[in-house]
Amino acid sequence: MKHNSIDNLKIIKSEVELINKDTKIIAVSKTFPVETINPLIDFGHTHFGENKVQEAIEKWTKLKQENKQIKLHLIGKLQTNKVKFVLPLFDYIHSLDNKKLAEKISVQQEKSGFKPKIFIQVNIGNEIQKNGINISELDSFLNTCQNDYKLDIIGLMCIPPIDKDTSTYFHEMKILKDKFSLKELSMGMSNDYKLATQNGSTFVRVGSKIFGQRQN
Repeated sequence: MKHNSIDNLKIIKSEVELINKDTKIIAVSKTFPVETINPLIDFGHTHFGENKVQEAIEKWTKLKQENKQIKLHLIGKLQTNKVKFVLPLFDYIHSLDNKKLAEKISVQQEKSGFKPKIFIQVNIGNEIQKNGINISELDSFLNTCQNDYKLDIIGLMCIPPIDKDTSTYFHEMKILKDKFSLKELSMGMSNDYKLATQNGSTFVRVGSKIFGQRQN
């Protein structure tokens, strides 16, 4: 029997491709077991996202050895003491949000001989409770990451405020991406991936719309 997540992915893919055929869908598999992920891998999906480093190590170490085409994205908060476990398991890091973390990744990529592709998390709504680089500091931070730490910064990421007009923030992110001549934009989740794609997102992070509601 065909797994339901495949049907869900096909629908999302067709919706996204109508807007931008180059936008990639990250299937966010946090809290879901390997048995739930395997049908999507067998179907040929390659981009997967996890929030927690320990959970990802347990689930993906073997899966990635057996499926070399898989690209794994760390989309959650990354603590500096976990960086040594992240490389080379994760191909993409979506949540670079401070200088100390940038320095730690720089040291670890030198040690491991592996350079992950990195998004800078922007605090687009200037929210006190949220992580991310403020817009006013973005130019300086990007320069430091690229020139001092030799990081492969490919784009920007954001989680916009939930109680405001999301499209305004998405549009502002696209302006920032273009301003700094970056190629990628990581924004949009299960509830707003179409809106994000319309505003130039090149990676959307979709979990429950593919896998169903989480148990925890």
